Amino acid sequence: MKKILLLTFFCLSYATAQAKDIALPRPETSGGMPLMEAVAARRTHREFSPRRLETQTLSNLLWTAWGISSTDGKRTIPTARNQQNFDVYVLLDDGSYIYDAQNNQLRQIGDKDLRPLAATSQNFVKTAPLTLVFVAPKDTSGHNYAALHAGSAYQNVGLFCAAFGLNNVVRGLIDYDALHEALGLSAEQEVITSQTIGYPQ
Repeated sequence: MKKILLLTFFCLSYATAQAKDIALPRPETSGGMPLMEAVAARRTHREFSPRRLETQTLSNLLWTAWGISSTDGKRTIPTARNQQNFDVYVLLDDGSYIYDAQNNQLRQIGDKDLRPLAATSQNFVKTAPLTLVFVAPKDTSGHNYAALHAGSAYQNVGLFCAAFGLNNVVRGLIDYDALHEALGLSAEQEVITSQTIGYPQ
C-alpha cells in the first residue's frame, strides 16, 4: 500500500513539474477607447486571424473577464451574493488552462488542443487563437446566477475587444459533455458558454 501511495505521489509530482503554466504580466488597467465609443463599436464577428494574442493583451483581456480589481479582492464583474465561485478556462493551440487571478497566471490543465470541442460545426473556432470557456457550480437556487455571471464576464470581454481592435463571438454551440470531461470538471460544475476571440483577418 505504501509503495502504491509513494508511486502515486511521484506521478503527481512529475505531472505538476511538467505542467507549463504561463506567468502573465501585470494587467494594464487604463487606456483603450472611451466607454461609450466601445459600447457603440461592440460587434459579433466570426472571422479571425490565427495570429496569437500577445501575452500582455491576454493578461489585460482576462483581467476584464474575471480579474481582481480592488485590494479587498473584489472582481471586475459582480457576482450574486458575492459568491465569486466562477472560473474562466482558456483554450489555446498548445493546451488548456484555468485563469488564476490571485497569482496572475494561467495554470495548465492539459496539453491537448481542445478548440475543436468548442467548434462543433463552426470551423473558424479551430484556428481562432483563443476561446474562453465559462464554468460555474451547478445552480440549484432557481435564480440562474451562473448564467448572470457568465453574461457579465463575456460582456466585459466584448467591450475590451471593441476597445482594442479584436474580434469576438459568444457561442453556445459547443460540445458541453466533451469539454466537461476534457477540462476535468467535477460533477458539481457545469460549462455555461464560450467566447472565441482573435485579431481580424
